Amino acid sequence: MLVRGLTRILAARIFLLFSFLCLTGCGYHVAGRASRLPSEWKEIAVPAFKNDTNRYRIEQRLTAAVIREFISRTKYRIIQDEASADAVLHGEVLTIETAPILFDSTTGQVTTQLVTIHVRVQLIDSHTQKPVYQNNDMVFRDEYQISSDVQSFFDEQSPAIARMSQAFASQLVSNVLENF
Repeated sequence: MLVRGLTRILAARIFLLFSFLCLTGCGYHVAGRASRLPSEWKEIAVPAFKNDTNRYRIEQRLTAAVIREFISRTKYRIIQDEASADAVLHGEVLTIETAPILFDSTTGQVTTQLVTIHVRVQLIDSHTQKPVYQNNDMVFRDEYQISSDVQSFFDEQSPAIARMSQAFASQLVSNVLENF
């Protein structure tokens, strides 16, 4: 009787352990962590984006944000030398536009503007010279507020561009890794 009871307990424990192992190995993964890039890649070159706009240094901010995002989210080493890289990410800032969206009702001054950036990106496999990821018109938008108080005014455009660069880089790296 005692042996039969112990056998049932042992069988129940083995069943629970087996069930737990099956459930933990079900194939789910954290979103944004799967990469569809070739597993043999070790280095990606990210040269400075080309700037087709009249906006000073926008390409530098976007390039720096993309590099930071790749370093923080992937195992790839980011380098400048295109010749020794496994892949090269080219970017080109096509346009940047601003449009007023909110006005002060008493003064008529613009209080909030919408900034829209259009970027062309392409990730090229250095060995095959074929694009692994390509988006000819990646559009990114953000709004920023303009202070109406002259005493406390400062240029809000720079922080807005910094925020947009980081958000753009996050979206771009996600798209590249998931081949979206």
